[in-house]
Amino acid sequence: MIYYEKGSTDTSFSADDLKKGLFEAFEKLGVKQKVLAIPPDYTRLPSRSGELTEMTWEYFGEKLTDILPALGTHTPMTDSQIHHMFGKTPRHLFRDHDWRNDVVTLGTVPGEFVNEVSEGAVDYSWPAQVNKFLVEGGFDLILSIGQVVPHEVVGMANYNKNIFVGTGGAEGINKSHFIGAAYGMEKMMGRADTPVRKIFNYASENFSNHMPIVYVQTVVGLNKQGKLQTYGLFIGDDFSVFDKAAKLSLLVNFEMVEKPLKKVVVWLDPSEFKSTWLGNKSVYRTRMALADDGELIVLAPALIEFGEDKQIDKLIRKYGYFGTPRTLKLVEENEDLRNNLGAAAHLIHGSSEGRFSITYCPGKGEKNLTQQEIESVGFIWADYDEITAKYNPGKLKEGFNIMPDGEEIFYISNPALGLWAFKDRFEY
Repeated sequence: MIYYEKGSTDTSFSADDLKKGLFEAFEKLGVKQKVLAIPPDYTRLPSRSGELTEMTWEYFGEKLTDILPALGTHTPMTDSQIHHMFGKTPRHLFRDHDWRNDVVTLGTVPGEFVNEVSEGAVDYSWPAQVNKFLVEGGFDLILSIGQVVPHEVVGMANYNKNIFVGTGGAEGINKSHFIGAAYGMEKMMGRADTPVRKIFNYASENFSNHMPIVYVQTVVGLNKQGKLQTYGLFIGDDFSVFDKAAKLSLLVNFEMVEKPLKKVVVWLDPSEFKSTWLGNKSVYRTRMALADDGELIVLAPALIEFGEDKQIDKLIRKYGYFGTPRTLKLVEENEDLRNNLGAAAHLIHGSSEGRFSITYCPGKGEKNLTQQEIESVGFIWADYDEITAKYNPGKLKEGFNIMPDGEEIFYISNPALGLWAFKDRFEY
């Protein structure tokens, strides 16, 4: 059922508009006694989920008893991040998700189904895991809050991904990530109906339909002036509400370029991107747009690690980003990688498959990744000061730029907000 829907390529939601739409949906839900909110973490700061969570607290007051950020494998949020993202929402409401220990399995999607929808890419069953708090907390309303946007693992982010990955367990996260990587990102990104989504939907229909989950979903993108704009708000409890948001997101967050891009420069905001685990959005969100023998330059002033999780960081350092065939072979040959399929999937996500070069430019602080570390995982290193002197993110505009020497580059200020593809590489 859809409780609220509004959105178009011309719509622009103010804070008051969001509150009005959210409260209208809440009125339709009726009286609730114990509410859990599941917003994204700081890595989804532009989603406006922080504001929506604060508004949820304003509406429900003490009946909003808990807030569980959908961390997935990310590190818990700091107090300063919580304050910045969630405003006046009381700090004591926030809980940390432990993806290795705090989960229960609701049911298992049969291996035959997984094999069929993945077209033979993998042959294993998939556990639908969630934080045990969702099951044991006694909630009569669970609000999954987030942004629908193109995504490398599931095609389009949010809806039940926020539950099964954001509050999921190690096995479920690892296996779902690997399904998408093995199937092929180019066949996934920007699509609402993908093998991984089919698996999540199977789990929703068979294992979690008894849970009082309502999805609050935004569609946010950069407008023609390069400013964040909220184009849609969709609130409901079934696939139709996600489908509507996904269709609008494809219009807002997806850019089809007329020619392959020879050089792409991506800025990674230091408040959001501190790892290649997140920063590699610059790779997979642009890979369908980059020309053969093209160049991707990633300006990453806050880059201090490969994986936010220590175990994943260790695996990235050990095996590096060297393409699908090598990674699949490493999975077969190495138990540590086979037991961490999410890390293996990430190694595939972060590779250009040898088709274009990837240059990372970390900052020069004591904690920043070094040239040796960058090159050890298969990337090219370049001096941050030298590159930003030539490509100054403060002076570049979104999209095509002609530099003083006549060079044409394509600039992206936040890879998390979009998907870019050359028209001949993307099939609707």
